[in-house]
Amino acid sequence: MMRLVKVGMLLVCGLALFGCPKSEEKKEESAGGGGGGDKIGVAECDDYMTKYSACLGKMPAASKAASETAFKAQKDAWKQAAATPAGKEGLKTGCKAALDSLAQNPMCK
Repeated sequence: MMRLVKVGMLLVCGLALFGCPKSEEKKEESAGGGGGGDKIGVAECDDYMTKYSACLGKMPAASKAASETAFKAQKDAWKQAAATPAGKEGLKTGCKAALDSLAQNPMCK
């Protein structure tokens, strides 16, 4: 279970390093195509998913597809980790860190 949390956090770090490039392109109707309405069940994670979904909508098509794929994998890993009380507790810290990192990225505000 902790392995899933670690994988999820590695994905968060990768997404943070990849950044949210600013684009002059209009947002697509399906902005946030990797986030959907699915919830993780941990407030910090759900907040991150919502905010990063909005960031995905700002990305140019060239980088958006890869980011959506990584985002979906991250969401799936977090959902698995949240299946247990211990996993949910671990996700609180990790998702809070992901939120803090996202807040530092002016492209995703």
